[in-house]
Amino acid sequence: MSRRRVAQRAVQVRAATEQVVSKADGSWYLRPIRGSGSAKEYRCPGCAQLIRPGTAHVLAWPVEKALLSAAAIDERRHWHTACWTRKH
Repeated sequence: MSRRRVAQRAVQVRAATEQVVSKADGSWYLRPIRGSGSAKEYRCPGCAQLIRPGTAHVLAWPVEKALLSAAAIDERRHWHTACWTRKH
């Protein structure tokens, strides 16, 4: 399989797992991250605790970019699933 096809397939798979959700502060892209897909530690903005490697969580970023951001994807954050659910 060519590199181009592999890259196109990766984009299709990634897009299929993303969803748009609405919260009080706007619309967000949401991508679930399986525990096996997590190799780094992240700090959850909801509770300020670490998300350990191997822990399932969600990746969220706004649909519309903030005024001073180059792109909305630059604002992506890793959240504990429960913290994201509690978010307004």
